[in-house]
Amino acid sequence: MNRIYSLSPSSIIPFSFIGQFGRKIRIIQAGCWLLLAFPLWLATEAITPQIVQAYTARVDLAIDRLPEETYETVLRRAEMVARAAAQRSFDQDILVTEVSIIVTAQNQGMIAPVLALDVSRIQWRQRPDPQRWATYFKTARSLLFFDQPTTDDAAQPKQ
Repeated sequence: MNRIYSLSPSSIIPFSFIGQFGRKIRIIQAGCWLLLAFPLWLATEAITPQIVQAYTARVDLAIDRLPEETYETVLRRAEMVARAAAQRSFDQDILVTEVSIIVTAQNQGMIAPVLALDVSRIQWRQRPDPQRWATYFKTARSLLFFDQPTTDDAAQPKQ
């Protein structure tokens, strides 16, 4: 005769320690997998070096207008400051592949971006000229009120 069991054969055995023993075996197996995974991970990290991650250095600079200074001289000073900042960024960190510099100028309390310099290390090595790689903001002259006479000029009597 055939018997049909509604319960699994392991649940028929009345010994409760067998079920506890099965749980311990699962815990031991999980521990073994973890103990094997760590040396494997350590070996792969030692054999294969990490990927070099290059990045862009971002620099924001501000300059003030000097007395009796024209907009063109402010632009030349902004270019010199941007050039020095780009060179410094490439010299300080070998992982920097690109530099993004924004130079803002201040005149009579008004602040506006004058130029943005975006250049890669390869481009800068070939030609370290900020005029070549800079983007000039055309509206900066009017935003900084360079077209209007200063308050000192308006207060002086004309001869």
